[in-house]
Amino acid sequence: MAEQLTGLAGDRVLLGRTSTAERVSDILRSRIAEGYFPPGTRLSEDSIGGALGVSRNTLREAFRLLTHERLLIHELNRGVFVRVLTVEDVEDIYRTRALVECAVVRGLGAPPYRLGGLVAAVEEGHTAAAENDWKGVGTANIHFHRELVALAGSERTDELMRSVFAELRLAFHVVDDPHRLHEPYLARNARILWALQAGDTKGAERLLETYLADSLERVVEVYRRRVGEDAAGPS
Repeated sequence: MAEQLTGLAGDRVLLGRTSTAERVSDILRSRIAEGYFPPGTRLSEDSIGGALGVSRNTLREAFRLLTHERLLIHELNRGVFVRVLTVEDVEDIYRTRALVECAVVRGLGAPPYRLGGLVAAVEEGHTAAAENDWKGVGTANIHFHRELVALAGSERTDELMRSVFAELRLAFHVVDDPHRLHEPYLARNARILWALQAGDTKGAERLLETYLADSLERVVEVYRRRVGEDAAGPS
């Protein structure tokens, strides 16, 4: 926890002069997504509030916001914890992704499209893979799909999917083999990008539908095994 708190202390500059709960929740959301606070971690009000230099009331409001986003959970007489997703949570996340992401691609008008963010995310993924940074590949993958959603030009959709992608990261942090999980999607993201560059939205949607179905199956398989192992404990 000491290392995580040191990182948070460096985030004070992001708060500016007004330490609003929204800004604190932004910082904590990012730190949770990056794996600084893994699923199941208890978040100490005193330690985190001290690291960020914010009041207890501000921090509690930030916790409340992140609980509403399903990233944290409050347990009576125990405190606030980073959520550990169930398999059903993971399945619901992918249902939401399929509904939104495929609708975004289907609703694109005539090309050309603003694909710079997708290009950068594909390059980010290949760079991380070359450095054997498979968690970085997972981050690049999230960036790719976030940029895909952004093609809709809708702040509401972006806001919705920001929370969905943050929840998805909770599942990724439980997986013990990020290489096996993320590597296949480097090429698949590139193929979706190529289809959009060619103006083939129907082809891109078909690729995306198959991608999400395969990803769900793979993530649930790995997640169910890992959560089951953790519940069983050491033999």
